[in-house]
Amino acid sequence: MRRAGYLAALAFTLSLFGLPSTVLADEVVPQKAVLITGASTGIGRNAAERLAAAGYFVYAGARKEADLEELNKIDNIMAVRLDVTRQDEIDAAVTLIRQEGRGLWGIVNNAGVNVVAPLIEADISELEFLFNVNVYGVFRVTKAFAPLVIESKGRIVNISSISGFLSGGGYGMYSASKHAVEAFTDSLAREMEELDVFVAAIEPGNFASEIGLSRCKRRLADTDAKPYVYFEERRQQLLARCRERLEAGVENEGTPPDAVAAAIELALFEENPKDHYLVVPRQVEAGWTIAKAMEEILSLNARHEHSYTRDELIELMDAYWPLAAGDKSFDDEATNAEMRAFFQRWATREGKATE
Repeated sequence: MRRAGYLAALAFTLSLFGLPSTVLADEVVPQKAVLITGASTGIGRNAAERLAAAGYFVYAGARKEADLEELNKIDNIMAVRLDVTRQDEIDAAVTLIRQEGRGLWGIVNNAGVNVVAPLIEADISELEFLFNVNVYGVFRVTKAFAPLVIESKGRIVNISSISGFLSGGGYGMYSASKHAVEAFTDSLAREMEELDVFVAAIEPGNFASEIGLSRCKRRLADTDAKPYVYFEERRQQLLARCRERLEAGVENEGTPPDAVAAAIELALFEENPKDHYLVVPRQVEAGWTIAKAMEEILSLNARHEHSYTRDELIELMDAYWPLAAGDKSFDDEATNAEMRAFFQRWATREGKATE
């Protein structure tokens, strides 16, 4: 099933010699097409430009006319008016892409927003706004374009976040939306596997993005916002930082998301893709994320009648390590059977005395 690496490498090699990726001697090689939502800025824009430069065709989703015009100036990119909260625009995009006749190899669900507020101070409208884009938008787009991807036996890539594992004060709503994307991705992957469609999640860390700037603009524009009851001082500090940022003209703070775009390309086209791609600009962000995931595993395992021992947990990690490292693959029938048999023995403690 994981079979796209050859064509991706071929397209790149041909592009080095100035040849179109659709031509190889007398054989016509289809140019794989990908839809990216939220492609006007940040991760989406970076990924669109990267894939287009590598010879893939990109349908770049955006909402504003100026962004659509800019995207249409780039070779191998067709801008598509696409607000993931509007079913009519999604349906129109499906019709357009079908009419174009290239098919659709992949979907990159990238469009997202952020809201920062203590959970007990937030208004329900803020949570609805956040989930409408970050969660329901992913659902709408995936459902609408799934038939095209199933036809091509392609791939779906959902842009999650390290916040899909981490939960911090003030970021509860955003974190909840990304936890939902993680669960959605894992469930969708199991379902689509039967249809030969691969599904993965990308978990970026704190890269440069306009998501924070947009959040600041919305917050400062909301002149009717009520003071917080318990965290008003913190709200005022946040507003002050937003004003300083806008007055200084700081648009995108942090490391450019080149590494995230590279991970998206791998998830879409490498021969043996991973289920999850953690991509962070700093080692400490990887540390936070892995430590939190490990903390939750150990907490789930601790102090109940079916707990596993430390040695048993290490045995499980050792068994899965070659798969995570890419040395083995579940696509190999022998490996699949071996891992299923191992897990059955491990999970039931077959042949081991229980304490």
